[in-house]
Amino acid sequence: MSGRRNDGDGTEAGDPAELSCALGVPITADTLERALTHRSYAYENGGLPTNERLEFLGDSVLSLVVTDTLFKGHPDLPEGQLAKLRAAVVQMNALAEVARDLRLGSFVRLGRGEEGTGGRDKPSILADTLEAVIGATYIDCGLDSASGLVHRLFDPVIERSSLLGAGLDWKTSLQELTADRSLGVPEYVVKDSGPDHQKLFRAVVKVGSKELGTGEGRSKKAAEQLAAEAAYRSITAGNEEQAVHERFRLTSDSARVSPGVAASEGDTPPALRDAVPTQLAAPEPAPGPADA
Repeated sequence: MSGRRNDGDGTEAGDPAELSCALGVPITADTLERALTHRSYAYENGGLPTNERLEFLGDSVLSLVVTDTLFKGHPDLPEGQLAKLRAAVVQMNALAEVARDLRLGSFVRLGRGEEGTGGRDKPSILADTLEAVIGATYIDCGLDSASGLVHRLFDPVIERSSLLGAGLDWKTSLQELTADRSLGVPEYVVKDSGPDHQKLFRAVVKVGSKELGTGEGRSKKAAEQLAAEAAYRSITAGNEEQAVHERFRLTSDSARVSPGVAASEGDTPPALRDAVPTQLAAPEPAPGPADA
């Protein structure tokens, strides 16, 4: 396979040998080139083989390794929570971030159309190409090497996802929260702006008739997730603030009713009235010499 190359529109792509070195797996030059060939490039160059079959294979390998890791690493989690964790690890934006760390976009073979619309940083192209690279590793090097590559790339993602809690899926978490508190079903209104290749989506989520959160992103899904996160935090923050205020009030009231100081029943907070013992009468003063 050749080194640095021009993809036909003046853009010079990176040398795949650099990517092979960064991956640390002995993928053959031909297989790696196939993994980096987007359909837009293949179409503009006479119908070359694309990376889509390798992407299909890599998706399964990635899912298997991540599932196995989560299953063994979280023996107490139920199936539903494991599924949420896996979805957070293998979703498109997570894959795209891993691909960016590898500078994978600079090595992809793109057609002129995708090149001109920022295809080298599109989350969908980055995610698909990364899966194709994993598939290529499996084909040339076997499951052990492919598994090792997935662990090197995704173990940090798995660790971060395990700490997310509600953030694994803000939309689902918000729906569960509003249902639990009988607040109503969240409804999303999404509007977009900007040119087709640089769309910006703005989502607003309402619960009942109240607007609880907004979010902006490069995809409808991303905007909705950010809006759901804002709404979730708004609801839970309100309850936490109320709880903190109540704890502070009780603590302050308790401090005013100290031992040895008489207090009428009306001065004692209801929450503490039963917990504070009735004050004992003050002791009689000791008899003085005049009383002897």
